[in-house]
Amino acid sequence: MMQTSLFINGGWLEDTADKLTITNPATGDVIATVASASEKETQLAVDAAFNALNDWSKRPAKERSVLLKKLYHKMLEEQDEMAHLMTKEMGKPLEEAKGEVAYAASFVEWFAEEGRRVYGRSIPGGAEDQRFQVIKQPVGVVAAITPWNFPAAMITRKLAPALAAGCTIVIKPPSATPLTALMLAKQCQEVGIPNGVVNIVPASSKAFSNVIMKSDKVRKITFTGSTEVGKMLMKQAADTMKNLSLELGGHAPLLVFDDADVTRAVDQAVASKFRNAGQTCICANRIYVQAGVYDEFVDQFVKKVATLSLGNGLEGNDIGPLIDKDGFEKVVDQVNDAKEKGAVVSTGGEGYQDGGYYYMPTVLTNVDESMAIMHDETFGPVAPIRKFEEEDEAIRLANETPFGLAAYFFTKDVSRGTRVAEQLEYGIVGWNSGAPSAAEAPFGGMKESGIGREGGMEGIEAYLETKYISLKL
Repeated sequence: MMQTSLFINGGWLEDTADKLTITNPATGDVIATVASASEKETQLAVDAAFNALNDWSKRPAKERSVLLKKLYHKMLEEQDEMAHLMTKEMGKPLEEAKGEVAYAASFVEWFAEEGRRVYGRSIPGGAEDQRFQVIKQPVGVVAAITPWNFPAAMITRKLAPALAAGCTIVIKPPSATPLTALMLAKQCQEVGIPNGVVNIVPASSKAFSNVIMKSDKVRKITFTGSTEVGKMLMKQAADTMKNLSLELGGHAPLLVFDDADVTRAVDQAVASKFRNAGQTCICANRIYVQAGVYDEFVDQFVKKVATLSLGNGLEGNDIGPLIDKDGFEKVVDQVNDAKEKGAVVSTGGEGYQDGGYYYMPTVLTNVDESMAIMHDETFGPVAPIRKFEEEDEAIRLANETPFGLAAYFFTKDVSRGTRVAEQLEYGIVGWNSGAPSAAEAPFGGMKESGIGREGGMEGIEAYLETKYISLKL
């Protein structure tokens, strides 16, 4: 069994009063104990980041870029080891975990390059002796709170742009999956990122937030998680007017129109819905299929889903366990609610406990808007399918939610596709694609799905302040 420590100011601190017990969700076996930061240790991490800020922010962008490139290569060199660790602590299939490591590393590579393209500008003055200049500077110390479902990528999407911009960072990984984060800390240390620039402190939410929200040293909060917690953080951040980036909950619709390539739509819908056992913020949560291809789509979709294997992610299965009992029970409750209200289970529909909590890949048909699954994020391997008649109806149904993170649609008609893409109230839209995420592109939502963007050129802007300088000669 592993024993791991906090990573603060380039050192490893194990002697804490509280410990986290980390279990393998596939088996229930304890795989590690991890030091848990109190307010005292969290404050040490904030102080370390603050003390490192002056030196790090003044280093040339090229120097920061070189170190991030080294981290990128280090992650790829240790891809198999990191993926294996991730599967053990989180449960996702090993091949998915390998893919996540590559995806996480892509953000490090992208922002290593983007950090060298932080541009200001000169503006013509209003008089002969006036000069106007705009410069970009790092926002300061960043506190990052990340979720368990992507233990590597949700960190590098924050860490990489922060470091590239010249910020230092304190990261609270989730209590369920801190091991991948601590391995990332070790990699940062090994490639020469200076002490205090990156600090990783597994901690209770209360201990962490009590320190960072009150601290005037922390100038930015970046959070990925539930809308409920995001709203709470937004209120708490108001007292010190902290800069905020919030990537919150979703309830993604997937629309299939009569003129779609049905086979492609099925393949992409399965990939979107069942990746990570449906435990992703942008997976297709509800599927709407136009009447003309409804039967064909359902037939192909059910057959494909029925072939997905369920079991331990280290044993070559397509679907791994759910993260814990609470996640499992939410899926069970949603399926039972749908069945009680008339939904038909076309495949799956059952779960079991075998060391971990498993739920069969499931397809529900004959669903309607009275069912909880059509309104509440499922975070499980269940796909409800509803028929629609007209384009306007599909767009209305897709937008009838407070969330606006991701949406998908399938059509060969460019005119229709343009109309639909522009009318969907979502920050990310996949057109004939179920996997839109990329380091080069902005990731984030509208409405109650968050504030700000990660990735793309927008991703580094979230870690910069704009300063205007007016010079009179």
